[in-house]
Amino acid sequence: MLSLYNQVCRECSKLITNRYSTSFSMGIRVFDKKYQMPIYAVYGFVRFADEIVDTFHGYEKGELLTRFRKDTYTAIEEKISLNPVLHSFQEVVHEYGIERELIDAFLDSMEMDLYHDRYHDSLYKKYIYGSAEVVGLMCLRVFTEGDTEQYERLKEPACSLGSAFQKINFLRDMKSDFDERGRVYFPGVDFVRFTNEDKIAIEADIKKDFDDAYQGIIKLPTGARLGVMLAYVYYTKLFAKIKKATAARVKQERIRVPDGRKFTLLMSTAVRHRLNLL
Repeated sequence: MLSLYNQVCRECSKLITNRYSTSFSMGIRVFDKKYQMPIYAVYGFVRFADEIVDTFHGYEKGELLTRFRKDTYTAIEEKISLNPVLHSFQEVVHEYGIERELIDAFLDSMEMDLYHDRYHDSLYKKYIYGSAEVVGLMCLRVFTEGDTEQYERLKEPACSLGSAFQKINFLRDMKSDFDERGRVYFPGVDFVRFTNEDKIAIEADIKKDFDDAYQGIIKLPTGARLGVMLAYVYYTKLFAKIKKATAARVKQERIRVPDGRKFTLLMSTAVRHRLNLL
């Protein structure tokens, strides 16, 4: 009955993804079926680690994260875990050859959130790499299915896409990050004195990431391209809304794309993809 246990664990990761992120859930659903469960497993893993540092207030977050890290490595070494999220993740690690370095970098970035609330330039780059770029690389390992040459060719665009997504998240969540956690991620930025000039400089950096990322998206395997493109389109729409807002508004509210609009984006992106217009 191990096959049943494996399936239950995968379904747990799928449930986590669906409950936590409508945008990523929509993207995953249009992947070729062979990619869906592995990507759910990656998302479930990173989502739970992030929950430890962002949500579990009143608990010993450092101890919980240390235990989660240890349990992750034990699951990978033993190829089994009673934690369903870690069990489904270790399956993907072994099947697709996800490197220990990527997992280390991700967990290190989660740990950084426990001890830093301001990020100077080098720390910021390290955090972006560990919290976002390596997640894109984990997904790329799945998409390229052991094709090392293709993986190496698409690594930089995958990192750029993860970087763009994370920086937009930082802008979108600027108020809650500061009010609830005392964090400001952008180097040299004072939340209280956050200006339109600060915002424009950050947006220029994001625009470059998006431009670099697009060149990789169009070269992805067919079964992964539409799902990644959908996430790209969603985030560019969110980015456009943020760009129209003033710095003062970004500090006051969480700007978002309504769920109905997300569904419309899915439909229009799918049609354009079929017509080779993307």
